[in-house]
Amino acid sequence: MREASHHSKELLQTLADITSKIVEWIINLAPLGILGLVYTTISDNGFQALKSYSILLLVLIASMLIVVLIINPLITFIMLQKNPYPLVWRCLRVSGVTAFFTRSSAANIPVNMKLCRDLGLNPETYSVSIPLGATINMAGAAITINTLTLAAVNTLGIRVDFGTALVLSIVAAISACGASGVAGGSLLLIPVACSLFGISNDLAMQVVSFGFVISVIQDSCETALNSSTDVLFTAVAEMSSWPKEKRY
Repeated sequence: MREASHHSKELLQTLADITSKIVEWIINLAPLGILGLVYTTISDNGFQALKSYSILLLVLIASMLIVVLIINPLITFIMLQKNPYPLVWRCLRVSGVTAFFTRSSAANIPVNMKLCRDLGLNPETYSVSIPLGATINMAGAAITINTLTLAAVNTLGIRVDFGTALVLSIVAAISACGASGVAGGSLLLIPVACSLFGISNDLAMQVVSFGFVISVIQDSCETALNSSTDVLFTAVAEMSSWPKEKRY
């Protein structure tokens, strides 16, 4: 690229801008597609189908709440040796609530940067970790991939031992790295996880469409978990080196 002419670079930039604009149009049309999926589901299976969707959505939300209210505070306590919940609640209240409604980790970067500044963190640290976390945070995405894949496996009557479930969790976490920067990115990685169990792509894509139906709430909760965790872990990483009396 260094040797390319100015016109070649302009052409590549134009192609990149066009591609971005097409992706933006597709994302903006996503609500119409989700509405169509809901309509098709209800017309084919009746309102009884909504019960199954509700149960799966509750499992997803419960899993994310366990991470937010138990796992993250436990990590915070181990690192800081203080009651973790004041810091956890502050991250949830300022970052999580905003991210829930924007459904975009990238859009929530300014909120997280300001919260880090209010917490007295080093700008050289959070100016890197917050934008990076908005792209690679995998907590919520990994939960979505695991839960929907295991739901498909259970529906098909495939037996899953602990070792296989552990491998699925590792694959989901690694695959999810980067999914946070893409709208509905976690759902698009489900076929990769389903392939571990020999589930064909056509069945895996049915699971993806299932996920898009509940994505209005699922994606909001996932983004809230990801974004609030970005601030929390940034704060924990830095505060662990502070004197105990200074920590929040």
